[in-house]
Amino acid sequence: MSPASPGAPLLALDGIVKSFPGVRALRGVDLRLEAGEVLAVLGENGAGKSTLIKIIGGAQQADSGTLLLDGRERRFRSPQEARAAGVAVIHQEFNLVPALTAVENLFLGQEPTRGGLVDRRRERSEAEALFRRMGVEIDLDLPCRRLSTAQQQLVEIAKALLFEARILIMDEPTAALSAHEVEKLFAIIGDLRRRGLGILYISHRLEEIFTIADRVSILRDGMRVADRPMGGITRDEMIEHMVGRPLDQEFPARDRTPGETRLEAVDLRRGDAVRGVSFRLRRGEILALTGLVGAGRTETARLLFGADPRDAGDIRLDGRPLDLQSPRDAIREGIGFLTEDRKLQGLVLRHSIRENFGLPNLDRWSRRGFVGLRRERAELARHVDALRIRLADIEERVGNLSGGNQQKVVLAKWLARDCEVLIFDEPTRGIDVGAKHEIYLLMNALVAAGKSILMISSELPEVLGMADRILVMHGGRITGEIPDARHATQEQILRLAHP
Repeated sequence: MSPASPGAPLLALDGIVKSFPGVRALRGVDLRLEAGEVLAVLGENGAGKSTLIKIIGGAQQADSGTLLLDGRERRFRSPQEARAAGVAVIHQEFNLVPALTAVENLFLGQEPTRGGLVDRRRERSEAEALFRRMGVEIDLDLPCRRLSTAQQQLVEIAKALLFEARILIMDEPTAALSAHEVEKLFAIIGDLRRRGLGILYISHRLEEIFTIADRVSILRDGMRVADRPMGGITRDEMIEHMVGRPLDQEFPARDRTPGETRLEAVDLRRGDAVRGVSFRLRRGEILALTGLVGAGRTETARLLFGADPRDAGDIRLDGRPLDLQSPRDAIREGIGFLTEDRKLQGLVLRHSIRENFGLPNLDRWSRRGFVGLRRERAELARHVDALRIRLADIEERVGNLSGGNQQKVVLAKWLARDCEVLIFDEPTRGIDVGAKHEIYLLMNALVAAGKSILMISSELPEVLGMADRILVMHGGRITGEIPDARHATQEQILRLAHP
């Protein structure tokens, strides 16, 4: 092991190469992270970000190249080795035991003892001091499954601080947070930066990069293609580096001429989550449903898809009342639902791409109880080409695909069903700007063909850029409608979201 070098960066990667069967994930990547710096790492899905994180965090080892901490060469053979060296990774899917409390999760595997027994008093005292230092309050007696997403994330950050991490890697940390929770998270990151931690920040939300990062490194096809201070790069330049070409318009223009009403919700109710929601969705229209996390948007969508029973209210399609007892009923009526969480609700990750694609279409491709595999494969191949899904083989596990390609598989299965009404719940969450643009083009093509889209989104630029009309929810109710999204502002939406 080489000695530490005075003045060396906190973390340095030189010429990192990593290959998998048939794929060269990293092609000689260099990267520098200084103490007290927030470095944003950007790139399309499949650019190599996840592989880079795993190598720094010890989950994988590079084929060649060097990793240095404080100028000293290291090679982590496990996440435990990386953590012992001061590297902590906070993944999109949290590494918490849901049934345990925040305190129990903090000290799991390193419980302090006294007289041969776990010292619960010391655990609680140290946990209280840690959260107090972070400036947050957590109910220490609740199991983590009952904490909000933002609170679970704070527990993950507290775990890193408890291990005295010097490098904190945050993967899509704001994906499921409200605007207020994002502000609180950024305040904590700012405090960690002032204490000298180096933070690698991975996100597809470009607007927040300018708020939180000091510098940006951009990957494309396994190579670093740009490394700039935030004051030396524009949003358009970042997009061009990521996708390898300029995007003329982030939100592609289209002719907006909605037709007659297709889907109508009348006084929908379910407990306190949905309280008297009524609206109309027209043919050839993108209707955005937005609001803060917990406003009731997804709960409303689940009623429209028959996933949850409604306490009251009516749903009509082309003026005809629908009796939706299950998602199967909704699918038969031509309603498709792109769920908010593609990994838990939209896909069966252990199954193949082909099997996931066929799930809502088995009745169309089956005869006498047997699936017509030739037709299924031919139909899938057509959608793979049309959507430009990157895959090695249709029998590959869908869980092996990048987030953007997983989202395209979900889209493909509903397109194959030829649904007339499509509910898109956070359609571009966790996917890169290039894949987003392709999904926006597809949405425009669908409504141009007369389909109707109800789009639920927390990203206000997306709402303003893609919707024809905007409905804003708060507390289970619709608190306002903006008839012409082209002339709306984020301030208008936020005022309606905080009535």
